[in-house]
Amino acid sequence: MSPRLELALQNGLSLSLPISVICPVPDHDLSVLSQEAQVVQPFKPFHDHFAAQGFDTVPETDDPCQDAIVFLPRAKALARAMIHLASSRARGVVVIDGAKTDGVDSILKDVRKRTSVEGPLSKAHGKIFWFHADTQTFADWAAPKTQMVDGYHTAPGVFSADGIDPASAMLLNALPAKLGPHVADLGAGWGYLTAEILKRDIVKSVHLVEADNLALNCARINVSDPKARFYWADAVTWTAPEPIDTVVMNPPFHTSRSADPTLGQAFIIAAARNLTRNGTLWVVANRHLPYETTLNEQFTQVNEVAGDNRFKVFQATRPRR
Repeated sequence: MSPRLELALQNGLSLSLPISVICPVPDHDLSVLSQEAQVVQPFKPFHDHFAAQGFDTVPETDDPCQDAIVFLPRAKALARAMIHLASSRARGVVVIDGAKTDGVDSILKDVRKRTSVEGPLSKAHGKIFWFHADTQTFADWAAPKTQMVDGYHTAPGVFSADGIDPASAMLLNALPAKLGPHVADLGAGWGYLTAEILKRDIVKSVHLVEADNLALNCARINVSDPKARFYWADAVTWTAPEPIDTVVMNPPFHTSRSADPTLGQAFIIAAARNLTRNGTLWVVANRHLPYETTLNEQFTQVNEVAGDNRFKVFQATRPRR
């Protein structure tokens, strides 16, 4: 099981159903908990991981629970919002588990200013502590109902929450005036590229694919055009419901603190799989990421069409079959 959770259960922590487990990742072993516990996980691949283990898994919920366990994310604003949500929903205790690299010491310090804490216990380069839930103690930590940046709605913890990502802006500027009529935006985030692409008359549909339910909720607000279709899905495994002429994407390249180029490479393979025989991929990437080999393996023609010392934009045409 999760080593810190096991330690807490051996040192005075007692949990009662219904339990809400908020944002665990596959590294967290929840076998000590009853499968009647509900897992709240907005990231589709992680959601599917716990659902496959038999847990009742949902992307979001406001339902009450007896106790709640929060696994801290890296983004402090999101961590605070999660603690507020847990404290407002639970009737018993709220457990906070986090690694030092996720800022658990800072969160512990802030929580102690507001309520009495039991624990904390240290293990595996992190800490776990708990406190009695209260609906008002963390009311000012709630996620803002409206967070606008550069004219778009975003939310704490989503990618590029503080403004338009410069790589996506570079990609948009590199796109030709005419795109194919049926477009897919893989890893679309809160919808910046989709919203701008839909301003082009030639475009008949844009399939917006995003694994983060929080970002997808923002995209539904930012993109009101009926030609947009929304998918809470892992872009790596997603299959388009119709032939796709153009794929645009600014793929992620990490799911943790360490860069993982294979993730972006998997996006390229997924794009090639979903495109028509004469389809085109437009992709932007950090300059250091080794995508060229995969692009040339998957497409007949590959050209770098824009870039600077930070980013590079590729046009890849005619997927290899």
